[in-house]
Amino acid sequence: MNFKSVAEKIISLKNADLELRDELIRKAELGNGYHEGMQALHHKNAEMLDEIIGHIGYPTAEKVGEEAADAAWMVIQHAIARPDFMRKCLKLLEDSNPETRIEKINIAYLSDRIAVFEGRPQLYGTQFDWDDNGNLSPNIYDDLNKVNERRKSLGLNSLDDQIISIRNRAQKEGQQPPSNLKQRNEKMEAWKKSVGWIT
Repeated sequence: MNFKSVAEKIISLKNADLELRDELIRKAELGNGYHEGMQALHHKNAEMLDEIIGHIGYPTAEKVGEEAADAAWMVIQHAIARPDFMRKCLKLLEDSNPETRIEKINIAYLSDRIAVFEGRPQLYGTQFDWDDNGNLSPNIYDDLNKVNERRKSLGLNSLDDQIISIRNRAQKEGQQPPSNLKQRNEKMEAWKKSVGWIT
């Protein structure tokens, strides 16, 4: 298999994702539940990446280059309707003997994302959602001091600084909290059950 063409394919999956995200932000359709078009694209991207993984194993930077490896990680992060795929990829990434800082950060983000969807506290405070006051805040985490220690060990900023950064980005992009947060959260819980994150 030609690794250059594989790399280009993976990068194209990421670009399609980002283009749709930008479009949804422009239409103010991001953040009010899992958009059907976004879910369909994420599902398609995950299927294509899973097929690639079946041929070459996990697409590490060593195999496909840093840009494609980072693109693959983003596709995995966004494959939220595929719990088994995300769990499989986390294990493959962990088993790939990651040595670079970026690979370790990718593991932190992916493990946090899986923990949040499974209803467990996250360890690095990387995952955010709208709170009752209409602000983006970290999903539940285990202990602030431990979270900050883990973040520091990866060269990440403190959780307080990250909260400011995330909220500033959301404001710059014009993101708005859901019109009915309680209803959105109830739908999200039902959706998590339907795709197999929780029972």
